[in-house]
Amino acid sequence: MSKQFFGTDGIRGAVGQYPITADFMLKLGWAAGKVFAETDSGTHVLIGKDTRVSGYMFESALEAGLVAAGARVTLLGPMPTPAVAMLTRSQKASAGIVISASHNPFSDNGIKFFNADGGKLSDEVELQIEAQLGQPMETVPSAELGKATRLSDAPGRYVEFCKNTFPAALSLRGLKLVVDCAHGATYQVAPQVFAELGASVVEVGAEPDGFNINEGVGSTSPAALQEKVLSEQADAGIAFDGDGDRVQCVAADGSVVDGDELLFIIAMDRVRRGGIVEGVVGTQMTNLGMEQGLAEHGISLVRAGVGDRHVLAAMSQKGWLLGGEASGHIICGDVATTGDGIIAALQVLAAMIGSGESLLSLKSGMCKLPQTMINVPIAAGFELTQCAPALAESERVEALLADRGRLVLRRSGTEPLIRVMIEGRDAAENLQLAEGLAEVIRQSV
Repeated sequence: MSKQFFGTDGIRGAVGQYPITADFMLKLGWAAGKVFAETDSGTHVLIGKDTRVSGYMFESALEAGLVAAGARVTLLGPMPTPAVAMLTRSQKASAGIVISASHNPFSDNGIKFFNADGGKLSDEVELQIEAQLGQPMETVPSAELGKATRLSDAPGRYVEFCKNTFPAALSLRGLKLVVDCAHGATYQVAPQVFAELGASVVEVGAEPDGFNINEGVGSTSPAALQEKVLSEQADAGIAFDGDGDRVQCVAADGSVVDGDELLFIIAMDRVRRGGIVEGVVGTQMTNLGMEQGLAEHGISLVRAGVGDRHVLAAMSQKGWLLGGEASGHIICGDVATTGDGIIAALQVLAAMIGSGESLLSLKSGMCKLPQTMINVPIAAGFELTQCAPALAESERVEALLADRGRLVLRRSGTEPLIRVMIEGRDAAENLQLAEGLAEVIRQSV
């Protein structure tokens, strides 16, 4: 069966447009509560959110639906997505819910679920929830209604968890860091984590008002962080996205260090410390330079589908502990169950301190190939697989590139976009080919 609501990363869309509406979230909370109750009679669900204004509305709706299904609810308030995964495990809860649209603007929102182990729900469970959504909503008897409470010390618990993933023998004393929280879910905890480990912290994007999440700041808009790193003469900059599961860094010279480079640095640091790294999981979008850099050290790269869900699945299948995406979703499976921006940043900082090298020096071990990415907006119902002109042009481009580069043509799992990515040593050729293919798609749309 195909899923109607769940995409590659939960349910996401524009606030006020079905299904991102209060009435749907009420029904979703009830449906999820009914499904979780089938395997856990004392159903307990945690709810966290990022800082966008619509989170208040959807938090209340989900809470009401879950309680109507007889589930106990614990509200966490604004918390990073990986914090909800961690707390779901530590609280022995049945499931965790995050209200967030990640790197999207405040006018969007969405829902992500975690299972009791802090991992993504299986396709089977998501289909069960969708099936339950089609049933009439019936409230359990009053004596069986759930209750809702708030976990007031949730931020402190997550701060301590993050700090404990940093090597006990190391300290961040002497480092000046600029930390960009994207006016999002990390605004309370991220500066505290780095400061308590000894760093001098300069905050950016740490004043959320419900409407400014990701607006000109954060991992998808690194210019503000680059400027601040240079003006503050900082050792490094760290930028998170709206819900804190992505990270990008900036070196002391103002250059961006993306997720591929950060993952490479983490892998090489594990090798430096005498660990065994058999392989790393990337995606179709992972830079070929990373694959080549890892190969020089005898480390394999396996490419999964785009999205941390697919990366996690491949890591599990291979039994490997490192995986991630250029966007900054980095999964350190030995310390976390999901992508965690703060934890990934701490692993990179540990590499800097442990090796005595700068971020710029560490990333130089990997030579990135130029990539051009163009996002083409599409209308509802557009199917790339049925667009003959685009398919013909993509075949022509692939034949032209041959073994000199790569073309990745795919539909976004979170936005109505076709992503055109071309990678090769000639940046000008990459741009020309990508623009040509993008224009064919635009005309077809």
